[in-house]
Amino acid sequence: MATQHATERGGLEFTEELTSADDDILTADACAFLCELVDAFADRRDALLSARADWQAKIDAGALPDFREDSKAVREGDWKVGALPADLLDRRVEITGPTDRKMVINALNADVKVFMADFEDALSPTWRNLIEGQTNLRDAVNRNISFEDPKSGKSYALGDDPAVLIARVRGLHLDEKHVLRNGKAIPGCLMDFALYFLHNQERLRKNGSGPYFYVPKLEHYEEARWWNDVFVHAQNKVGLPVGAIKATMLIETLPAVFEMDEILFELKDHAAALNCGRWDYIFSYIKTLKAHPDRMLPDRHAVGMDKPFLDAYSRLLVKTCHRRGALAMGGMSAFLPAKTPDQDAANKEKVRQDKQREADNGHDGSWVAHPALAEVVNAVYSNAFKPGATNQLDVSRDNDGEIAAAHLLAAPEGPFTDEGLRNNIRVAAQYIEAWLGGLGAVAIYGLMEDAATAEISRASIWQWIRNGATLSNGEKMTADYFRKVMAEELEVVKSEVGEARWNAGRFDEAAGLLEHLCVSEAFDTFLTLGAYEKI
Repeated sequence: MATQHATERGGLEFTEELTSADDDILTADACAFLCELVDAFADRRDALLSARADWQAKIDAGALPDFREDSKAVREGDWKVGALPADLLDRRVEITGPTDRKMVINALNADVKVFMADFEDALSPTWRNLIEGQTNLRDAVNRNISFEDPKSGKSYALGDDPAVLIARVRGLHLDEKHVLRNGKAIPGCLMDFALYFLHNQERLRKNGSGPYFYVPKLEHYEEARWWNDVFVHAQNKVGLPVGAIKATMLIETLPAVFEMDEILFELKDHAAALNCGRWDYIFSYIKTLKAHPDRMLPDRHAVGMDKPFLDAYSRLLVKTCHRRGALAMGGMSAFLPAKTPDQDAANKEKVRQDKQREADNGHDGSWVAHPALAEVVNAVYSNAFKPGATNQLDVSRDNDGEIAAAHLLAAPEGPFTDEGLRNNIRVAAQYIEAWLGGLGAVAIYGLMEDAATAEISRASIWQWIRNGATLSNGEKMTADYFRKVMAEELEVVKSEVGEARWNAGRFDEAAGLLEHLCVSEAFDTFLTLGAYEKI
C-alpha cells in the first residue's frame, strides 16, 4: 500500500523521495508510458508467475521436465528469426556489470563488442541505483557521460568507439516496491524496460544501433509471448516497425532449456540470440529438482561446463540457435585479475580453457566480468571463427544426434566436502551483506559474485540438508551442523574484513537471512525477494 509520504506523478505513486535530478527520467511521457504498460501487462505477468508455481508443483510431486508435446510442431517446423542488425553480428566478447557511472564508462571503453548494463543480478535494486542507472545509460547513449572519481581524483570519459549497449531488465518475479499503480507495486521489468526504451530508442537509432535488451529468467514460452506483446506495444507507441527491438534471452532456468525453440519462435521478430546463463542455470537445476534426492549437485566448484548435463545444455543451445538464425552466446567467466603474476596467469588459463570449450561447441561469443580478461576471450573466438567471419552461425551441430531430456537432467558426480560447505557460507554471507548495502556485483576470493552465484551457494546448502548428504569428512549434513559451521565461518569472515568493517556493516542481518534460506522447510524461490524487503 502507498505510504503517507508517497508522491503522485502521472498516475503513479512513488514511495521514495524524488529529487530534481529524477525529473529528466520520470517525465510526464515516461510515467504515462509506464502506466500504459502496467495496465496492459501486469495482470498477465501475475498469471504467468502462478503458472510457474503450478508447473513446479508437478515436478515436486515426482514428475521430471521434458520437451512439451503441445509445441512439437514449432520444434519441428522450418522457420527462422528476423534478420540481425549489423552491430549485433559480432558479439565475440561481452562485458557485464551494474549501471553505476564509472562502470558504464569503463565497460563501454573496454576491448569488447557489447556491454550488458545490468539492472538485475549485478545490481542491488535500491531506488537511487535504479534511477541513477537510467540516467547513466541515457548519458552514455547521448555520448556525453563523464565521471570524476572523488576518491582517486581520476577523470573518466567515453571513447570514440564505444561497445554496443544492451540493457538487462529485471526478471518477471521482481516487483518495484517504490512505484505503485492503484496501490500495487508494479513489475520491475516493466519499469526498467519502459524508461530505457522511451528515453533512448531515438538516439540509439541515430547512433546506428537500436533498443536492445537482455531478457532474464524465462521459464516457459508463454512468458516469451508476453515479452513479444510488450515489445510490439512499445514499438507501436512510438511509431517503430515491429522488429526494431532486438532481445537476447538468457536460458538460465531448467524449464527453459526444454523450450528454446518455442521461446525463439514467440519472439522471432525480435530475437537476436540465446545465452547460456550458466550460474543461474545451475541454481535452477537445484531449485527445480529439489524434491528429487537422486539429482543432488556436489560442490559448486566441481560443477563445471565439462559436466555432461551442462555440456549437453551448451550444445543444444548452439544447435537450436543456429538452426533458427540466432546467435548462441556463452556464459560468464567470473574470474578477476589476480594480485600475483603466477596466479593471474593461472586464472587466465582457466578462462581460456573454459572459453575454448564454448567456442569448440560453436558458440558465437562469451561474457567476461573484467576488461583485463577481454584479450584472452577475444583470442579464443577470433581463432575459432573462419577467416572474415564474425560468428559461427555456420556451425549446425547436426551430427550430434538427439540431445534428450535424460542428457539434460543427469546429475554430475563430484565431492560433497566440508570445505565446499564452508566456502558456500562465506560467499553467500558476504554477498548478501553487500547486496543489503547497495552492491550487486562483489569481488569475493578472486571471483566476481552476483546474485546467481550466491543463489547456488545457499541452494546447495538447503539441498544437502534436505537430503542428508554425507560430507567427505564423515559428517552428515543437518541443520544443526550447518549452524555450527556457519558460526565458525562468520568468525573467519569477521577476521578477514576486520572489526570496523564488520561493525559498520549488516552482517548480522545477512547471517539471519542466510540461515532462514538454508534451513526453512519451504525453499525460497529467490533470495532477493526476502532481501528486497530489507533495503
